[in-house]
Amino acid sequence: MLDLHRLTLLREVKLHGSMSAAARELAYSHSAISQQLGLLEKETGVVLLEKAGRSVRLTAAGEELVRNTEAILAAMERAEADLATSHQRPQGVVTVAAFTTISRSVMPAALAALAQDFPGLDVRLRREDPEIAVTQLLSRQVDAVVTDAFPGTPRAPSGGISTTVIGQDPVRGYLPHGHSFDNFEQLRNVRWVVEPLASASAQWALRVCRELGIEPVVAHVSSDLLFHLRMVEQGLAAAFLPDMVVQEAGSKIVPSAWLPEDQQRSIQFLVRSGAERSRALLAVRDAIVQAFQGESTRQ
Repeated sequence: MLDLHRLTLLREVKLHGSMSAAARELAYSHSAISQQLGLLEKETGVVLLEKAGRSVRLTAAGEELVRNTEAILAAMERAEADLATSHQRPQGVVTVAAFTTISRSVMPAALAALAQDFPGLDVRLRREDPEIAVTQLLSRQVDAVVTDAFPGTPRAPSGGISTTVIGQDPVRGYLPHGHSFDNFEQLRNVRWVVEPLASASAQWALRVCRELGIEPVVAHVSSDLLFHLRMVEQGLAAAFLPDMVVQEAGSKIVPSAWLPEDQQRSIQFLVRSGAERSRALLAVRDAIVQAFQGESTRQ
């Protein structure tokens, strides 16, 4: 019989892209993971990893084994969720990873409601960037993720993850405050502030600009959207800002008529496949939905 722990380690190498990265994330030594995966190859009788430069990658057999491991883990999640239904009220520890904006504006209200309604439920929050949070979810380091998704950008991987859309948050374009723009051509020289270029939000913002015929001058990069807002207010940069950020800051900046105003990001709640029926996770999800709706009403 195959060892589930070793199967999971192989899956971690797939998720993190290398044996070294998996070892760092799991606080294992490289040699310990290498030894365990060597034993797994002996158990299966096939080569699961092959050299790729200075690292390794999964062979076709390794990829297939990871897909089967995903199904096994999903079945375990369903079994755990079904077992948890024997308790009349949600209880236990639930760790949630969420992006910065919603961590500040929505999650405190959701956590307060959960503490009042379900005292046996211990919900713990981590502030994480969306791309990192999804990997942590698949690695079972967190139990749920609250993330955002932008039109036309890659969504969370469908394999191993169940997604619920919590709501929509409009995203509007703002030009540097205090500057006047008399014609569209002047926008070509505007300096922009965006999130890290590899992020889905930055890729979306660049694509929107290019569809307008603008190649944006990216002068500033930061994952802090409040920094983006302050740069706009000081007349130093243009930015795409979600309503949630502008309203939270109480800012008086006005969206630009030169930039699209009909864009929006979706706020999503992610759990591992098989865990959708967990009473604890359903309670957390519902509390976040209610808090988000309350925040949207105040806006």
